[in-house]
Amino acid sequence: MQVLKFGGSSVASAANINRVLALVEAAARQQPTVVVVSALGGVTDALISAGRRAAAADAGYREQLQELEQRHLDVVRELLPITGQSAVLSFVKSYCNELERLCDGVFALGELSARTLDRLVSYGELLSSQVVAAGLGARGTAHQWLDSRQLLRTDARYGHATVDFATTNAQIQAAVNGAETALYVAPGFVAAAPDGTTTTLGRGGSDYTAAIFAGALGVSQLQIWTDVSGMMTADPRLVRAARPISHISYQEAMELSHFGAKVLYPPTIQPVMHRGISLWIKNTFAPEDAGTLIEVAPPANHAMVRGISSIGPVALLRLEGNGMVGIPGFSRRLFAALAQEQINVILITQSSSEHSISVAVRATDAQQARQAADAEFAAEISAGRLDPLYCEEELAIVALVGEQMKNHPGISGRLFGALGQNGVNIRAIAQGSSEKNISTVIRQQDVRKAINVLHETFFEATTRQVNVVVTGVGNVGRKLLEQLARQQPWLREKLRLNLRVVGLATSRQFVLDEEGIDLADWQTALAAGPPLSLKALTEQLLALNLRNTVFVDVTASAEVAQVYAELLARSVAVVACNKVAASSDYQNYARLKSLAQEFNTQFLFETNVGAGLPVIGTLGDLLRSGDEVQRMEAVLSGTLNFVFNNYDGSRPFAEVVRQAQAEGYTEPDPRLDLTGVDVARKILILAREAGYALEMSDIHNEAFLPTSCLEGDVPAFYEQLAVHEPHFRALYDAAAANGEKLRFVASFGAGQARVGLQALPPTHDLYSLQGKDNAVLFYTNRYVEQPLVIKGAGAGAEVTASGVFADVLRAVQS
Repeated sequence: MQVLKFGGSSVASAANINRVLALVEAAARQQPTVVVVSALGGVTDALISAGRRAAAADAGYREQLQELEQRHLDVVRELLPITGQSAVLSFVKSYCNELERLCDGVFALGELSARTLDRLVSYGELLSSQVVAAGLGARGTAHQWLDSRQLLRTDARYGHATVDFATTNAQIQAAVNGAETALYVAPGFVAAAPDGTTTTLGRGGSDYTAAIFAGALGVSQLQIWTDVSGMMTADPRLVRAARPISHISYQEAMELSHFGAKVLYPPTIQPVMHRGISLWIKNTFAPEDAGTLIEVAPPANHAMVRGISSIGPVALLRLEGNGMVGIPGFSRRLFAALAQEQINVILITQSSSEHSISVAVRATDAQQARQAADAEFAAEISAGRLDPLYCEEELAIVALVGEQMKNHPGISGRLFGALGQNGVNIRAIAQGSSEKNISTVIRQQDVRKAINVLHETFFEATTRQVNVVVTGVGNVGRKLLEQLARQQPWLREKLRLNLRVVGLATSRQFVLDEEGIDLADWQTALAAGPPLSLKALTEQLLALNLRNTVFVDVTASAEVAQVYAELLARSVAVVACNKVAASSDYQNYARLKSLAQEFNTQFLFETNVGAGLPVIGTLGDLLRSGDEVQRMEAVLSGTLNFVFNNYDGSRPFAEVVRQAQAEGYTEPDPRLDLTGVDVARKILILAREAGYALEMSDIHNEAFLPTSCLEGDVPAFYEQLAVHEPHFRALYDAAAANGEKLRFVASFGAGQARVGLQALPPTHDLYSLQGKDNAVLFYTNRYVEQPLVIKGAGAGAEVTASGVFADVLRAVQS
């Protein structure tokens, strides 16, 4: 024999009921079957609402009852042939008339007792089960309708009745065993007290009814038919990559269900678990799907974590004070006070010092729980031995569940590390002694991010999602987007990264899309975006709260750099091509570095110094390995190196500078390059990364441009370059006469930094630089006579974009 239970969504309409009837007939052909039916989807809630409205003297309950009656009548008319409708329609009308009289009495008295409410809500299952039975009859399928109120005996604790299993089992066995009928239909949720009054079994009552029947009859299997294809590794509404769990133990299933998995309510499966009866969760709307088989001893499974679940909103209540230390009984008194108010405790954690104890309850119970605890401990609070109960709300619990966790060390570390890297703060933790569950209390708004991060960590070894926002789509930004688009397949295959661009911004517009922007047509998406507001961009990005987020700044904007701190404080990694932040006042630079460390994220700006060259990274490697920088010499401007490699007096200096700008080597205002300001910023950044607290004013800049070149706008600058051609020719000729080359050199040593134009002899390491090359010479304790040299292209959109790209990957792989 087997028991099949169908939930409210499975019988919500005539079409759905026809699906159920086909499944029932197929099952009954295999072996004798008991079918337990829930109320039509939404009916129980509607009945509760009608009763409460009647008690509140709100005559609107009558309209609600009329809608419920019409819904059931419509289902009957659609389900049954006309010739078979009359008796069932009369039955529905009769039950609905009883409902109306019951609510009229509640309305007159202005009171809805628990006993009356039980009788009121019982009509949902009584109606639905009779309609299903009538449907079987119309199809010529022999069956018997069982009144669960005649079989399930409980106490008189209305709303949450306790089952008398000895009497109940005997009555079920007497009704079913030995009967000729092979198919039975029974309403779930309902039972009766010893005096015959109707009781209900509380939350999950229909599942409980099915389990009671299954346990009493010792069936081979209990099937729970619902609208999902079994239990999943995570809530599919939150995690797209969630996958079905084919087999699971009862203990694991109860842990997952306790923390939010809606498929089961743990107490309901006790009757079958203790009898060793397997429970199969199936999908009424996809019966071919395998579903989930819950067993006492499922097949061996080597996965460390079976599933991830969450429950919320919850409130965290904390009782603390010096008066608790060494004094027994506080926990007992707290739990007794909560139990007196029928408040369920979801999670418990206590400090080893006994100074505090925290419990999580449902948010709806928070105020009542706080009042109960404050009343219980009023004397201690008044005497100052305890603090008033502290209540933190808008929280949720996320739990890892798996029997194999106890056999694998490091699970907690991976959990905390994954959440920490994404800025998910843990308010409290709890782990049972059986080690089947690790529970964390976090902010409600972080649940989606947390579950996705943990699902990637424990279930998706193949792919990790990375969400990138790019501000600035000029030459470098466009090249970066091209490189990202080109490398996406390679990143998925080789690095297991699903890198998506979810945001773009220019100085005029921005767009954010948590589903990802099509990089083949990003211009269209950006053009449809709203006007740029950095405040709106930042707020919306943080509100999305996406995991593994990287903010990329490919601008030269001081305003954009001002949002770094807020992003880092929310564990959003920042990759800056923009030099403003790293070369700003030292206090701001140090604060940003500190925020990145504090919130376990990355602030990377490799391209600030040498475009795509690994200058800052190499310097960091030297320092982390115990080396110490004594001095540095560098050519750090691809623009200036290009200019002085191409200027030989045969063409005007202004023409060579124009060429550099036309080929994309200079800043929009070339004076930033030619005045040495840009180079000064770069050596400042290197000095800071080497551990020196320098300011921009500490950099000695030996200018080679006449002061008149700095006046006016860019066209005026070029005019003045032409005027001063003899000056530039004289610089060149003086160097050439000695066989030297002009290089704009940045140097640092003994805590001092300077930049300026120098004529270098052929023996110098910087003499032979070609084109737009950059070079950095590190003289350290290890590299004393022969420096460590980093050399290569130091300008150009392609190489700079590649450096930014490398920083993005470093930010998410650290």
